[in-house]
Amino acid sequence: MPGVIKIRRGLNIKLQGKAEKIIIKTKTPEFVAVKPVDFHGIQPKLAVSENDTVKGGSVLFTDKNNPEIKFTSPVSGSIKAINRGERRAILEIVISPDESNGKEEFVKADPASITSEEIISNLLNSGLWPVIRQRPYNIIANPTDTPKAIFISAFDTAPLAPDYEYILKDSGRDFQTGINALIKLTSGKVHLNVENDIRQLSVFHTIKGVQLNKFKGPHPAGNVGTQIHYIDPINKGEKVWFINPQDVVAIGRLFDTGHYDASHYYALAGSEVLNPRYFKSIKGACVYSIATGNVKEGDIRYISGNPLSGNQVSSRGFMGFYDSQLTLLPEGNRREFFGWLAPGFEKFSLSGSFPSWLAPDKEYRIDTNLHGGRRALMITGKFEKVFPFDILPMQLIKAAIIQDIDQMERLGIYEVVEEDFALCEFVDTSKTDIQAIIRKGLDLMYNEMK
Repeated sequence: MPGVIKIRRGLNIKLQGKAEKIIIKTKTPEFVAVKPVDFHGIQPKLAVSENDTVKGGSVLFTDKNNPEIKFTSPVSGSIKAINRGERRAILEIVISPDESNGKEEFVKADPASITSEEIISNLLNSGLWPVIRQRPYNIIANPTDTPKAIFISAFDTAPLAPDYEYILKDSGRDFQTGINALIKLTSGKVHLNVENDIRQLSVFHTIKGVQLNKFKGPHPAGNVGTQIHYIDPINKGEKVWFINPQDVVAIGRLFDTGHYDASHYYALAGSEVLNPRYFKSIKGACVYSIATGNVKEGDIRYISGNPLSGNQVSSRGFMGFYDSQLTLLPEGNRREFFGWLAPGFEKFSLSGSFPSWLAPDKEYRIDTNLHGGRRALMITGKFEKVFPFDILPMQLIKAAIIQDIDQMERLGIYEVVEEDFALCEFVDTSKTDIQAIIRKGLDLMYNEMK
């Protein structure tokens, strides 16, 4: 095993409301949803209508361009609603669970004893294939490809992120089965990336057949993009797959039981949560089934995911397909008396503009206020302090703005996705939507190269 990989550039943002290590098992949510908008680059083709009855694992929709990729129901029940947006785009398919707990039957087998084609077929039919994503472009992996490696980040350094070592401590068998399936899908290695100070008794230390890599450093050390960059960088024409550790467990359970098990752990965190905890629920659960009765009064922003790269949802919305965290922060819709002239003892600052830098371990209650208006993109040198890639971030952002494909390619667009620029967006004094710019650049590259 190689030595510890040290990430020196980055930023840890310490927020109030980290989830205490207590797991609450919730009741079956009143509603569950699968949202096509969670999947970049797909065109959904519905396989159900409102009031249809479905089982866990029943097909809800497929991708028009790749009909073999199926998206299935996480629960048994009836289709409550198919909500649409502009131009009748499908936003979400809402399911009302029933008590039958009916499940579709899939292949039950030891992945080590079947072929890679049989493994792929089982993942496609069950609807678990979309948990495997590809870099570049951050899209669902193409089942006809063979990646040069598969990456699993077993830790998350984002603000208030869940502790995977804790929530998966009793899932070692299923995790190993999932790994055994993934091993057959690549011609290279399966990289399991952990924190340097991981316990020797951790479930991840017992896993066989993987390359265990240890990382040390501030956020974004836990981002899989950072890990790929330091272990096996992506060049033009190469493809790397990655997957969340909870989804590895789901794959293992598919082969162990023959059923799609959509149970999922969420960290309910943030300064506006009364009792931050972990909750065991269902993938795509309604937000209020997790947060109800545990929220402070006031104007609150609900975020499916972490505060830096998560998506805003309503209190009656649904969790994202790839998210393991529900974050509640105060809205920033208020004006500050004296603004930047105030002493700022409670304000977080990267530059040391406020005296809060004297308390490096202080946890902050940060709201969503931009603290200033949007302005021209300025060169300040801050991006380079928090961006750990050997890539010029400002130049790549500018190339994405002007849609210069050749320049984006030369500057390393294949190695990054929008979440890799979340810290740049956080420290940007110009208040630019950098992640949206990078996403548009990736979409342009994908459409030009496919």
